Amino acid sequence: MLSIPGVEKEVSRLALGTLTLTVEEAGYTQWRLLLGRFFELGGRVIDTAYIYNRGQSERGLGRWLAEHGLRDKLVIVDKGTHQAADGRWLIDPEHIAADLSVSLERLGVSTIDLYLLHRDNVQLPVGTLVECLNRHIDNGSIQAYGVSNWTMARIEEALEYAERHSLRPISANSPNVTLARTITPLWEGCVTLDAVSQQWHREHGLLVLAWSSQARGFFSGRFTRGQVEDRLVRASYDCDDNWERLRRVQQLAAEKGTTPARIALAWVLGEPYPILPLIGPLTVAELEDSWLALSVQLTPAERHWLNLEGE
Repeated sequence: MLSIPGVEKEVSRLALGTLTLTVEEAGYTQWRLLLGRFFELGGRVIDTAYIYNRGQSERGLGRWLAEHGLRDKLVIVDKGTHQAADGRWLIDPEHIAADLSVSLERLGVSTIDLYLLHRDNVQLPVGTLVECLNRHIDNGSIQAYGVSNWTMARIEEALEYAERHSLRPISANSPNVTLARTITPLWEGCVTLDAVSQQWHREHGLLVLAWSSQARGFFSGRFTRGQVEDRLVRASYDCDDNWERLRRVQQLAAEKGTTPARIALAWVLGEPYPILPLIGPLTVAELEDSWLALSVQLTPAERHWLNLEGE
């Protein structure tokens, strides 16, 4: 069973990403159905961020929480601080406090269960950030903290600093993890776990919140070689290796009587370290399809074969 150090709540095996959630009525109607069905299925972790949909994601989630009174049953993961489009660093104690204050107001909550720094600021000593986040735990605005798109070297440095100064350490790391090989990062500054990082997580047991766990729908069947309309998917995943992975995913799905999307997500769920995949369905049908990945079992040989590690 998964757990988040510092968060005394049930943690589901999948987390719902809300990148496109909006408070505006047309889009919110669909999201109300998605959020409700996610909870019905047993989903208890919802991920958002200060910058998602220009703040609409947090506002939409806040509206839904107010309507349904489920705040105490859910783990809210929120991300703040991000490098500005003009390159300015917005990741420091002042901007953390400002972003966090706005996020709490948008969500209509008094505390965020797990607060992640959306990016790193390597110009600051890591201890400055660790101490800042510990102060926000002390004042009750967050229950635990983690990082997203940090290098393993900085994560190790932060953990060592927290231990040396008797502070609460990072509770989770949120990089990209997916069956597809990433050619180029989806966005500048994004980090995908490599083999060395995966081994580190196996040895240390730090929870991984895997964003884009389904490679932005690469395994959904809506893309074919030469017909990839999504520019991010095309730039990040359009290569011979990944088309072969897709072929194998489709073949194994047919053999098991399931869907390719479930196979690809089951591969991520089977990683040998604590991992909580973030999924980004746009419809209830997509959500239900992803949820059924929890019942798909892959053997070690199948996992290796899917990842082009054997015939």
